[in-house]
Amino acid sequence: MIKIICVGKIKEKNLNNLINDYIKRINMFNTVKVIEVSDEPNFKKENESLNEQVKNIEGLKVLKHINDDEFVYVLDLNGNDMDSFKFAKSIDEAMTYKSSKLVFVIGGSLGLSKDIIDRANIRWKLSSVTFPHQIVRLLLVEQIYRAFSIINNLPYHK
Repeated sequence: MIKIICVGKIKEKNLNNLINDYIKRINMFNTVKVIEVSDEPNFKKENESLNEQVKNIEGLKVLKHINDDEFVYVLDLNGNDMDSFKFAKSIDEAMTYKSSKLVFVIGGSLGLSKDIIDRANIRWKLSSVTFPHQIVRLLLVEQIYRAFSIINNLPYHK
């Protein structure tokens, strides 16, 4: 089982269609469940204390959907770089030796709470460039599909 927990919803129909196409592809290898938790109004850099409160509230919403027996990846700009092959290897090893239940967390626009970062088994830096959260979800499902293609020696990843 793979859970993708996201702060916020995707409103663009075409983007949702692309994401759902990759989810269908991943479902050939493993069941995927997407959980969207509501994002909180935020104040960007205007008030750091309020921003921390927002991250904590969003973090609590996310943590409610993570079980103790799940292996958790958080997408984090301060995480580790992994190319597609290293990412595939980490998924394969996690599912073989840690847990058959993987969770991927995409935080809100302010980032992740300390509690979510502390819960992570792997902090993964998807890219050094900044993307809108909606695009991150598409990139994530594409990379998960690519990882399963690599693990299963399918030609997609080439």
